[in-house]
Amino acid sequence: MNKLSIENIKVAGKKVLVRVDFNVPLDDKQQITDDRRITAALPTIKKLMDDGGRVILCSHLGRPKGKIVPEMSLKPVAQRLKELLGVDVRFAPDCIGPKVANMVGAMDDGDVILLENLRFHKEETDNDPGFANLLAGLADIYVNDAFGSAHRAHASTEGVTKYIKTCAAGYLMEKELKFLDMALSNPQRPFSAILGGAKISGKIDVIENLMGKVNKIFIGGGMIFTFFKAMGKNIGQSLLEEDRVHMAADLLERATKKNLKIILPIDVVVAGEIDENAEAKVVSVDNIPDNMKGLDIGPKTIELFKSELMDSKTVLWNGPMGVFEVKKFAEGTFAIARLLADITGKGAITVVGGGDSASAVKKSGLKDKLSHVSTGGGASLEFLEGKVLPGVAALTDA
Repeated sequence: MNKLSIENIKVAGKKVLVRVDFNVPLDDKQQITDDRRITAALPTIKKLMDDGGRVILCSHLGRPKGKIVPEMSLKPVAQRLKELLGVDVRFAPDCIGPKVANMVGAMDDGDVILLENLRFHKEETDNDPGFANLLAGLADIYVNDAFGSAHRAHASTEGVTKYIKTCAAGYLMEKELKFLDMALSNPQRPFSAILGGAKISGKIDVIENLMGKVNKIFIGGGMIFTFFKAMGKNIGQSLLEEDRVHMAADLLERATKKNLKIILPIDVVVAGEIDENAEAKVVSVDNIPDNMKGLDIGPKTIELFKSELMDSKTVLWNGPMGVFEVKKFAEGTFAIARLLADITGKGAITVVGGGDSASAVKKSGLKDKLSHVSTGGGASLEFLEGKVLPGVAALTDA
C-alpha cells in the first residue's frame, strides 16, 4: 500500500470529502436490512471527527441511472448513521449545488453531513470533469474508503482527485488492500485458492493470475461442469458454458505442466430442479444422471478438500460451492466456511473476496472467525485478476 494513509493527514478545521460505500439493501418500507457497509466505514468517520475534521460523506445507492429515484435516497442511511455514531448527521438534499455548499459552509469541526445519492446525477458514472470539480469544490481534503467502488473510474472515485491536492485512503480501503495484497504478493505457504461460482468465464482471469502464485487451486460451484465436460464426463443437465470447454481443457493442461495441483470435486449433490422440495441425491462425478443437474459439492468432496487444505497457511476464497441460497444445496459452501474458520483458529490467514462468498460467510455466522471478508465483490475480483483499481491508483502516493 504505497498510498497516502488517513493516519498521515492533518484534518483539524478542514473540510474532508469522504467517498464511502453505503450501497446497502433496503426493504419496501425503506428500512436497511443489512448495515455492514455502514459499520465498516465507522472507524474512518470517527477518526476524522475526533481529529476535528468537517466530514462530508458521499456514496451511491442502487442504480438510479442519473434520475432522482426516491426509493434510492440515502436518507435512511443518514438516520442509521446517526444511531451508530450517537451524533447528529445532517442530510443534504443533493450532492452538489448552492444549497449543499451553504450546508457545508455552516459546518463546525467534528460535524458530519451525508450527501444525497451521487448517482442521481448521470455525470457521476460518466466521470464528468465538471461534476467532479463541483464535488471537489466542497472540500480541502479527499478520503476514499469505498473499496467496493474502487474498480470504477467515476467522478467521486477518480475524477475528484484531479481537483484536490491531498487524497488519502481510509481505514477500510487500507485493510482491504493489505489483506488482498498480502495474499497475492507475500503469502505464507502453502498458499491455496478456492474458487467457486456459476461460470468459468467470470473467473478465468483470476485463475490465470493465480496460476503462478498458488500451490493448489480448489474448484467448486457451477463452473466445475465445464471442466468435467472438457474431461469427457457426462454432466447431465448441469450448467455448461459450451464456448469455454476448450479453455477449461487448456487450463488443466497448463496446470499439469506447471506442477500446479487443481483439485476438482469427486461427488456432487444432484436434483431435477433448483427447489427446496426437489428430490436430491449424492452421486459420483462419473455418474451424473442425464435428467439431473449438479447443484452442490458432495460429502466426499468436502472431506477431500478438508484433507488437502489443512496444511495451508494462506487461503483465498472467491465464489460459493453450490446454489447456497437454497438450503438443500448450501452444505458445501457452509462446510468451506467452517473449514476456513477452523484453520484460521490454527494460525492461517484466510481472505474471502466479496460478493456471494461474503454473503455465504455472513449467513454461516462465521464472519468474525476468518481473517478478512471483503466488502467489495467486483473490486476484489479485479484485484485478484491483477488489474489496477482506478480508485486506488488516483490517490496521492505516500
